[in-house]
Amino acid sequence: MSYDEEVLEVLKAAGLDILSCMHCGTCTGSCPSGRHAGLNTRRILRDARKNRPVLEDKDLWLCTTCYTCQERCPRGIKITDALLEIRRLAVRKGFMLPEHRRVSEMVLEYGHAVPLDEETRKKREELGLDPLPNTAQHSPEALEQVRALLRTCRFDELTAEK
Repeated sequence: MSYDEEVLEVLKAAGLDILSCMHCGTCTGSCPSGRHAGLNTRRILRDARKNRPVLEDKDLWLCTTCYTCQERCPRGIKITDALLEIRRLAVRKGFMLPEHRRVSEMVLEYGHAVPLDEETRKKREELGLDPLPNTAQHSPEALEQVRALLRTCRFDELTAEK
């Protein structure tokens, strides 16, 4: 089974029916990311239905999961949930945008996605704040707990470059 055939199987197993889509365009027309970033939800679902490649589609990652498309779908298709399932499969198969992979690496290294740089630390000190807020980055023990949790759920393996 190809990755693209697997998409429909994964969606079906999750109880997500995209085959009843009538291509009315409500999802794409009401999508904030569609207006600002060019996300075409309907095209992604159509491609998935036709076993066309969607796992490597960069547009898959433009969805902000606001659920507007899902709330407005006249067929009640769980569009956002379907996109999230497709993303999960994409990550399991090693398809991930470099930017997302870098964020994952930062979470593994620092305990959260936005580590504080030296400039921010200095500004915090100037304001009378601790250079590091009370986060995992501040505490070696907490950071190790975060890393252990991520290893336990295999986040490190999942997000590693394949």
